[in-house]
Amino acid sequence: MNMSEELKRVLIEGYNEDKLEQSSYDEGWAQIYSARQNDLVLQAELIGLEPKLNKLCGVVLVGGVRGYIPQEFSGTKDAHEFRRLLGEPVAFKILSYDREGDTFIASRQAALEHMEGLTWKWLEQDAVITAVVRNVTPKVLMLDIGGITTELPVQEYGYGWVDDLREEISAGDHLKVKVVELDKENKIVKVSKKATEKSPWPDCAKRYVSKGTYKGKVSGVMEYGIFVNLERGVDALVPHIRFGKVKRGDTVYIRVRGVDPKQERIYGRIIPKK
Repeated sequence: MNMSEELKRVLIEGYNEDKLEQSSYDEGWAQIYSARQNDLVLQAELIGLEPKLNKLCGVVLVGGVRGYIPQEFSGTKDAHEFRRLLGEPVAFKILSYDREGDTFIASRQAALEHMEGLTWKWLEQDAVITAVVRNVTPKVLMLDIGGITTELPVQEYGYGWVDDLREEISAGDHLKVKVVELDKENKIVKVSKKATEKSPWPDCAKRYVSKGTYKGKVSGVMEYGIFVNLERGVDALVPHIRFGKVKRGDTVYIRVRGVDPKQERIYGRIIPKK
């Protein structure tokens, strides 16, 4: 026994030279092979955008393997929309791979079409499903429900007045929504977050009586009037005031002149605090 062999035994008890050999099994490539062979959809964060062969490509990682999604397979209209996916999780299917080059080519468009096809099969009227917010404007959300893009107008977001959806929710957030209209033949689907929530009506009507005065907070100022929030999901519509101006967030007092449970509305006017 030479000195080096003796040192191995003395300094590292249980040393086994066979265990120094690296396993040929690679988890990343195992996922890639399986996805390609079984027509599966993978998901990973879009970590970058790079020019490849004069094409803009998105970069994803499966394990330690680098993959590219060419813009033509990105499911986006243009480079600007493609860039908005940076840092977001994206679904994709493997189109081809190069084991020696340690890369693969993928398609987000193919994954979206795959998911859309499955979603249309199982989607049912009145089903409560999960939606992912893709884009937010003041009055409309763009939602993804399994490869299908649908709009959710502010009126279907919840009970009460919402002045600007951008202050309520962000792209990437998840929502529970209810399918309120479904036409599979023409591929039309409408959803509502409001329909999944318990209505404050008609119970709240008992808490506000005609000629009563109540404290509230201005939730919106429109050309046709002012919305005053009285409790969660309950806003009164009142006319503009003569004795000054109010802005969103101001605390005010309103005199109720009518409650309509059928229309789910409270009418009144702002009065000065005495």
